[in-house]
Amino acid sequence: MAAEQQPTSLRSIIPPANTVAGVTVRAIVLAIIFTLIASYWIDMAEVVTFFCQITEAVPAVPAVAFLMALVVVVPLVRRLSKRWALKRVEILSIYVFLTVATSMAGPGIARFFINTIPVLFYFDTPENDFASYQRNLPDWMVPHDKEIIRQLYEGAPEPEGGVNFLTRQFGLIPWHAWARPMAMWGLFFLALWVLLMCVTVAFRRQWSEKEKLIYPLLYLPMEVTDDIDGAGLVGAFFRNKIMWIGFGLAFLYNIGNIANAYNPQIVALGKYYDIGRLFTERPLSALRPIQLHYRPEMIGFGYLMSTEVALSVWVFYLVLKLESLVTAVMGVQMAGFPFAQEQSMGAYVAMALTLVWVARHHLWDVVRKAFSRAPEVHDADEPMSYRTTVIGGLIALIVTAGWMMFAGMTFWLTAVYLALIVMTALVYTRIRAEIGVPLIWMFPYYQQYKVIKYFAGSRVFLSNGSWRSATVFTTLVFLSRGYFPSLMGYQAEGFRVARDTNMKAKPMAWNLVLALIVGLAVAVWLHLRSYYAYGAGGLRSLEGWGAGISKAEYTELTGWAKAPALPDMPRIVATLAGFVVAGGLMGVRSVFLKFPLHPLAFCMTTSYGELIWGTFFLVWLIKTLVFKLGGMKTYRQLIPGFIGLALGHYFTAGIVYSLIGSSGSAPDWVQRYGVWFG
Repeated sequence: MAAEQQPTSLRSIIPPANTVAGVTVRAIVLAIIFTLIASYWIDMAEVVTFFCQITEAVPAVPAVAFLMALVVVVPLVRRLSKRWALKRVEILSIYVFLTVATSMAGPGIARFFINTIPVLFYFDTPENDFASYQRNLPDWMVPHDKEIIRQLYEGAPEPEGGVNFLTRQFGLIPWHAWARPMAMWGLFFLALWVLLMCVTVAFRRQWSEKEKLIYPLLYLPMEVTDDIDGAGLVGAFFRNKIMWIGFGLAFLYNIGNIANAYNPQIVALGKYYDIGRLFTERPLSALRPIQLHYRPEMIGFGYLMSTEVALSVWVFYLVLKLESLVTAVMGVQMAGFPFAQEQSMGAYVAMALTLVWVARHHLWDVVRKAFSRAPEVHDADEPMSYRTTVIGGLIALIVTAGWMMFAGMTFWLTAVYLALIVMTALVYTRIRAEIGVPLIWMFPYYQQYKVIKYFAGSRVFLSNGSWRSATVFTTLVFLSRGYFPSLMGYQAEGFRVARDTNMKAKPMAWNLVLALIVGLAVAVWLHLRSYYAYGAGGLRSLEGWGAGISKAEYTELTGWAKAPALPDMPRIVATLAGFVVAGGLMGVRSVFLKFPLHPLAFCMTTSYGELIWGTFFLVWLIKTLVFKLGGMKTYRQLIPGFIGLALGHYFTAGIVYSLIGSSGSAPDWVQRYGVWFG
């Protein structure tokens, strides 16, 4: 990355040997307590009331909330007793723990798969023939008792003695039916998590020390805790007037929208402006929608990315719109054109292969160290030794793939699907490390699943006259439509936190594993608790998130028996085109070092362009003006203001507003301003 994007607080240095402990017993205990507290907040904001998705924020809003609380409380505690005051490294280890643990309860993980796995049993009708496919799912994956499943969606009957606090927390859940499936799913998630972690460790030194990526999203936790170990009550970050200007702008923006939700007569900016509504006639109507989204956190963190990435995003977006316009002028009508996400899937595969190729010498050193103990290759400061990384990764891969095959998937389908999941997670993590986009969905979601279907057609899924493999594959749709693999970004950032704060690295790996286990257990409990208390259908439409997606996929699956699906050539061509374009951009940049278009920006734009193009255009315009008028000095002086803009959005919309709406008597008007961070 160019020098313009190097924040002073994130230096690329090799840490000294005298590391300190950040993952302490008291830090872990506090992190678990905070996760339990956050579970009730998440439950009310996202499951019961459903108006603010605080877990899909990057970083997760509960992690930011408790980070800020500790930044305020710890200096006060230090005045009373230095012994009891947490150190900076402990606060950051708690923050890393919470980013993972609270994200597990989000719409792309626990809420998705719990709503997905029982669909064949609840939505069974004579017309859709789901009953014929129920036997394809083993009973250790999902309860087969239809009454248990019915109560999940419709609510469990109250016990004779009524419902008290403990009953509502634990007593309504039929644990005898769910214990075995959840234990098996826990094994699956843990194995995949360890696999992703081993991949992260394998690339860590290449990215952090050889390519010197700066991990822009870490600027927030690093800066707000920078002088927390000092004697003052308020750190330098919070004494910076420019930071408070940015914070205030985000605060006023959200207060305006909140006031408008309370009283629609009050004028507010809203969440976006659709420029496309100006184009009402053909062929210009083919450009619709063109939405300019107002995302303070994306502008704030976007200020830290390179100008060429910001430029590339809106240029590629215009190219996609131009493709739509040209086809409309030619009179061609094709549903889904220009198949942006399909292009993105091809681009992600190309980028994953490129990342492996660029790091090939380092990865070979990792393998050599694992099996030959090459003395010239050092891994003492790694989160895991390279031997553990390679062998542990192989074991995790075998367990993950073995789980999928034991459930009923064929070897080829397991291998292809898992490879696409891991490659997508790798590229997403690279985007987090190099560019720092605060979006958990910044990948071609759903496409890892769909690309197999439109490349192969339906006949290859029929194995020995059975649709069992296809049924299990359909049940695992949440791996691609959800965002569990994206949490790999938090792994990379957690290891970077340890490196930049001189924290012992190996305990951070255990911190991340424990965060996954605790977060998943709490997430399953909070969702089963609310679903059996209120009924999933009463909390949100049964045709909505998770269940609706899975039902549509199962319906397509059962339809294959009557009308086989053929390979989809337009989507195949689009995927291959994305692969070629991304690969070509990498080739051009390797020859012309100042070539302005960035291949990662192409990956991002084709996966989520409608949401990000406007924000990135503003970032490009702002940074261009800053560098022309003020230079590097002005750029650095304004960094706290833009981080304050992001923090102000998380504080106002993510913390204050969500807590107001999460109260036991949440006002109806909060539904009119839904805050989605994804």
